[in-house]
Amino acid sequence: MDLKNQTIVTDFILVGLTSSPELQTLLFVTFTFIYVVALSGNFLLIFAICTCRRLHSPMYFLLINLSIVNVFSISVTTPKLIQTLLTHQKTITFYGCITQMYLFVWTLVTEILLLTFMAFDRYAAICHPLQYTIIMRKEVCIVTLTGIWVTGMVNSAVHTGLLLQLSFCSSNVINHFFCDWPPVINLSCSDTSLNEIMAFAADLVFGICSCGLTLTSYWFILQAIFRIRSMEGKKKAFSTCSSHLIIVSFYFSAVIYTYIRPTSVFTLNKDKMVSLLYTVVPPVVNPFIYSLRNKDVKEALKKLIL
Repeated sequence: MDLKNQTIVTDFILVGLTSSPELQTLLFVTFTFIYVVALSGNFLLIFAICTCRRLHSPMYFLLINLSIVNVFSISVTTPKLIQTLLTHQKTITFYGCITQMYLFVWTLVTEILLLTFMAFDRYAAICHPLQYTIIMRKEVCIVTLTGIWVTGMVNSAVHTGLLLQLSFCSSNVINHFFCDWPPVINLSCSDTSLNEIMAFAADLVFGICSCGLTLTSYWFILQAIFRIRSMEGKKKAFSTCSSHLIIVSFYFSAVIYTYIRPTSVFTLNKDKMVSLLYTVVPPVVNPFIYSLRNKDVKEALKKLIL
C-alpha cells in the first residue's frame, strides 16, 4: 500500500475561539442564541414565502434557496462549536473533520453562485422588466438552481478527494473553531501544491468571476436606475436590490479576504474571527434584511405569525 495515502493522525483538536472558561460560558450562550435565531428566522421566511401566493415569483424562489443554504451552512459549523464550548471536548475525528470541510465548501460555493444568480435576477427585473417573466421563467430558475447546487457539490468533492490523498503525521491542532481548508491544509506533511493549485483555480472561478459578474449586474442596474426620471421610481427600483447589495458586499469581501491569498500569508488567529463574518453572521442577518426591507414579506410574516 502506498504510504503516502496512509494517515497517522486519527483525530484533530479544534483550538476554538478562546481558552478562557468565563468567555467560553458567555460564547456558549451567545452562539446558542444566534443558532436558534438563525434557524427560526430562515424557517419563518421559507414558510411565509411558501404559504403566500403573492410571493410565488422568481425572486422569492431564489430567496427560499438562500435560506436553505443559510440553514445548511450554519448547521455545519455552529453545533460543533456550541458542543465544544459546553463540554470543553475539542477533539473531532479525522473523517468528521473531512465531512465538515466537504459540507462547508459545498455551502460556501453554492451561496456564492446563488448570490450571483440573484444579482442577475435583479438585473433582469430592473433593466428588462417587459421580458422579465420570459428571462426568469420557471424552467430557467429550476435548471440554474439545480446546476448551482450540483456545481457546489462537485467542487467540494474534488477538493475533499485531493485532501484525502495527503498525509497528516505531525501536529493535529487546528487553530480554528471548525475544520476550514487553510488551517487543515497547513497541518499536512505531504506536498500540497496540487491542492493549492486546484483551490486557486476554484477561488478564481467561484470567487473573482462571481464577484465580477455580480458587480457587472449592479453596474447596469445603477445605470438603469439613474435613467428613471421620477424620484419615486428611482427609490422603488433601488429598494428592490439594496438588500441584496448589502449582503453581497458583506459576504464577498470576507470570503475573498480569507481564501484568495497564498497559504503562506494566512494569519489564523485573525482569520478565524473574520470567518465568523461569512459562517455565522449571514444566516442570522439575511432573513431580517430581506424581510424588514420588503413590504410584501412583512405582510406575509404577519399573516403567518398572527
